[in-house]
Amino acid sequence: MAKALGNCLHGEGFAGAGKAPNSELAARVVNALPWQLQRFIYVKGSAVEAIRPDKLGDVQAEEFARWVTGLYPKKQYPAILIGSAGGATVHLAAAMGIPWLPQTFLIPVQNAEHLSVDEPIQRMEWAGKVAKPLLDNNPQLQLHHMMDPNQDRPMLEAISYFRSKILQLGPAYEAFLREHLAPDGVIFVVECGKPWPTTRVDSRHYFQFGGLGGNSWEEYAHGGPRVAEFLERSGSRYKQWQAPTPDGERPESEWGFAPQLGEDIARFARQHGFRVQRVVYREPEDASPFVADLHRWWYRQRGMAADRLLMGMFFLFEPYWTLRTGSVPFWLAFNAQPSLDFVGDYLQKSEPYGEIYLMPFSHGVKGIGLASVAQMKSVLALAGQKGEFIGAQPELYPFDFGVFSRYQKDLKKKIADRYPMDYKLSLDQLYQFIHQAKGKYQVNWPGEQKTA
Repeated sequence: MAKALGNCLHGEGFAGAGKAPNSELAARVVNALPWQLQRFIYVKGSAVEAIRPDKLGDVQAEEFARWVTGLYPKKQYPAILIGSAGGATVHLAAAMGIPWLPQTFLIPVQNAEHLSVDEPIQRMEWAGKVAKPLLDNNPQLQLHHMMDPNQDRPMLEAISYFRSKILQLGPAYEAFLREHLAPDGVIFVVECGKPWPTTRVDSRHYFQFGGLGGNSWEEYAHGGPRVAEFLERSGSRYKQWQAPTPDGERPESEWGFAPQLGEDIARFARQHGFRVQRVVYREPEDASPFVADLHRWWYRQRGMAADRLLMGMFFLFEPYWTLRTGSVPFWLAFNAQPSLDFVGDYLQKSEPYGEIYLMPFSHGVKGIGLASVAQMKSVLALAGQKGEFIGAQPELYPFDFGVFSRYQKDLKKKIADRYPMDYKLSLDQLYQFIHQAKGKYQVNWPGEQKTA
């Protein structure tokens, strides 16, 4: 998401989801491979990118922060976002032409060979041993070890997901704010309040079993018919997972905001005379209707039709070409049934769109609660004139790995409109829309606001 936004602020698109070659040939080659070979490459490629457990002590959070700040043009900005990840707020930053500094970053860690995808207690105990050097050398980090054998099943064969939350700004983020935020500028603190039951492993180390998607936490913890069927279909010897007993609810590993960073931002803002504006919501997708309707309102102020909705999923989205084509963005957290229900409800209640497009995320698992192609087509059918997939071969979903090479080219081909990029959504316009829409959306804006 940070790379996509950085490219946008440099006036460039986000091709190939960051790494995949952006070509029709690459997409055809990938999708033509036998599924077992695709899966092997998918899993082994992940392991190659992951860090060895004995190298975790070498990881430095400041190195990540320096990398992020290096993605953006070195100029002065009226505002900067910091905090939770989310496609909707990245689209907001793109419209305003401002950076976003994420709190959470992922460390993929190579597994020991004995670790099973269906034994969370074993994984938690292993992580408690190997993660200690990481936390000892990075006192500003909070580690959330996430294990989701439903949605991340193939990847878990090779890696474990160590999501780390920055609790203090640190030198790189502070320097970027001092040098590139305008005097009396605004720091937008993006706070997703999504909680998840977790188990404390050690100081600043928590284990999270399961994740946001089509499976409920109760099913992760206690099983059920859907879990038993999925495990049997996956060739597992288990009928349900034996997860560690949670000892509290804490910020969800991928999307949730750890409030310690907000306290440090407040301190920094007081010292340097910056204003702080909190952006608070509970579910990762709660900001999507607000950001979509904000774009529609802003486009119409510019004399544009604002009649086209472009939906992205997870990291499969394109901020630059969304703006360039005059499309209204709507971000979905994942390819799960609740996400499709969410956007379907939005479309039923909103002013109709003439065109609706969807970039479907493929992750190689027919997991519990996966959104079906039929469900996605029912959402596209809500378009007044045209509803189509972008970059996808729906018959291959969720094994359509070619979509990551094809989506940008297909987007530019199917949406012919082009608009100039020299228009930025101003702070005054944002605050005007916030005041007009007060109480309509599941996004709160506590803190200082001012309008012209």
